[in-house]
Amino acid sequence: MVYTFKTVLIGNIVLLKASELLAKIENAEVVSILSNVLDDLIRGEFMQLASSSDENQRFRMYLEKTYKKTASLMANCCKAVTILSEVDDVMIEAAYSFGRHLGMAFQLLDDVLDFVGQETKLGKPAGGSDLRLGLATGPVLFAAQQFPELEMMLEAKLTSADDQKKAFEFVRDSNGIGQTRMLAEFHFQEAQRQLSHFKATDARECLLQVAATTLQRSF
Repeated sequence: MVYTFKTVLIGNIVLLKASELLAKIENAEVVSILSNVLDDLIRGEFMQLASSSDENQRFRMYLEKTYKKTASLMANCCKAVTILSEVDDVMIEAAYSFGRHLGMAFQLLDDVLDFVGQETKLGKPAGGSDLRLGLATGPVLFAAQQFPELEMMLEAKLTSADDQKKAFEFVRDSNGIGQTRMLAEFHFQEAQRQLSHFKATDARECLLQVAATTLQRSF
């Protein structure tokens, strides 16, 4: 409880400092864009707590939650920088799309690493830590398309330790991890494609390297 309270206080300080820095920018459009990031983060957390009994709706919610909790920050920060740089609308949209696809790829791979990564490098328990929280991520949702029993377990919200263990085994025996990697690869390719709108400079090369590093993450 003490650590939770301290974490909340630290979060409040970070938000305060961020608001202070935003005010110094003196650009109403950028302030609005970055304020929306906070709104997305909060809505994403609420979406993570919600669930749906419909398989297709559940996957759509997962992708939207992934955008709001992770990709929105990258996308809108990229957009804000280009607005401040006073470039044309095509480049602003390309920067936003680059950040969006990079953020989606990053989170999808993070969900993969939750099943195959090493705890010491992940900084959190590995071996399906999200499952233990009752969260169905990409590998789980793809696996559920192969195993109807897992679909039924998801509808029950994976509340028991036994269900969580079985769900982990279903994911391990399915192609869910591979399919999630493929989806991450798609977003990586899209992120790279958006950078074609920018001139070939050291800055663009740096962004390409950032995207490549994201895709190659393995622990």
